[in-house]
Amino acid sequence: MPALGDDVRAVVLVEGASDRVALETLAAQVGRDLPAEGVRVLPMGGVTNVGHFLDALGPRGLGLRLAGLYDAPEEGFVRRGLARAGLGAALTRADLAACGFHVCVADLEDELIRAAGVDGVRAVLTAAGDLHSWDLFQRQPAQRGRPVEAQLRRFIGTRSGRKAAYARLLVDALHPDRAPRSLHAVLDHL
Repeated sequence: MPALGDDVRAVVLVEGASDRVALETLAAQVGRDLPAEGVRVLPMGGVTNVGHFLDALGPRGLGLRLAGLYDAPEEGFVRRGLARAGLGAALTRADLAACGFHVCVADLEDELIRAAGVDGVRAVLTAAGDLHSWDLFQRQPAQRGRPVEAQLRRFIGTRSGRKAAYARLLVDALHPDRAPRSLHAVLDHL
């Protein structure tokens, strides 16, 4: 676990770098300076590590205020981690949200694609110089017949660093009011 510093009062636990980038980008858009507020967004290297982080940072550890962002398919890990850390048992999704842990319906990329719309994502791909790569990707046999939103999610995850880059680009392309509800909910919890 990285050193947090003495000024930290709250931690947002996220699965990886793209989640961190999306939250920090939205925070800046709405005029929040998370480091100045004593808030750190901490990638866990995957949701399976949530229990370890909750133990170390929660009431039985450093006693910091906690929030988090997670993907719907991984909800069980978050629920069990919060229970293990003494933050509630048999938690519903509403209970998780009350604890500051907010769900992305499929994953962050799905949320951002829905928020921007296919045309909005295509405009971002064009501005980033990835339209040719995207067109080639769509012609691959494995992509034929798949919904364009599923193709976009896969394309964004195909190269190292692309998820984080597109998290920033897509959040930047959105008006803050159009950003996914889960991102706003995490920031509002802090």
